[in-house]
Amino acid sequence: MPQNLPVVTCMTESALYTWTVVMPVKVLVRAKSRLAVLAGPRRAELALALASDTVSAVVACPEVARLLVITSDAVAGARLPDEPANGLNAALRYGASVATARWPGSGVAALAADLPALRPAELGRALRAASAAAGGRAFIPDAAGVGTTMYAAVPGVAFRPMFGGASRVRHALAGAVELAPDDVPGLRRDVDTLEDLRAAVALGAGSRTTALAGELLADV
Repeated sequence: MPQNLPVVTCMTESALYTWTVVMPVKVLVRAKSRLAVLAGPRRAELALALASDTVSAVVACPEVARLLVITSDAVAGARLPDEPANGLNAALRYGASVATARWPGSGVAALAADLPALRPAELGRALRAASAAAGGRAFIPDAAGVGTTMYAAVPGVAFRPMFGGASRVRHALAGAVELAPDDVPGLRRDVDTLEDLRAAVALGAGSRTTALAGELLADV
């Protein structure tokens, strides 16, 4: 288990179903490498904007009882209401272990930190569907249909995230149920490329991403 990682808890009120969302945030200066040409010296600022808008949607979702942001980045840890060095899935397993120890009756959902167009209602629909999934584990594929943006396990079911690369296939083969994604476009739209950023803004990204993207995309 990773050691000495800051875990910052942000609570929401009146959860309809008890879920803890775990969101890992990379060291900002190393995040979003494929957007380096666009963002230049503002790359870390863009990564923080994406994560901040994602956090805003999560904490506004009534199905979420709490959010754990797992990060080794000093700036992100201080700025977010709240990936360790050994990888994304290790960060998620660490966050899940913290959540399970503190709130054993809560389901745990891993969420990508770059979903600036996420709506609270989308996340709520996905979590309600996950609570009823056969076998107790479910996931949402990304917009490209290759990766994963959310993975969830109900209380008492092993939490086995397999993010990275072609994770949609890995999660399905491991027995997690793929949830119907048609009504959750913001939950599927992660941002790794210039085209992704434009698509997120078109969907209606949060205020931080929209403002910064407007500046960065002005001359593209």
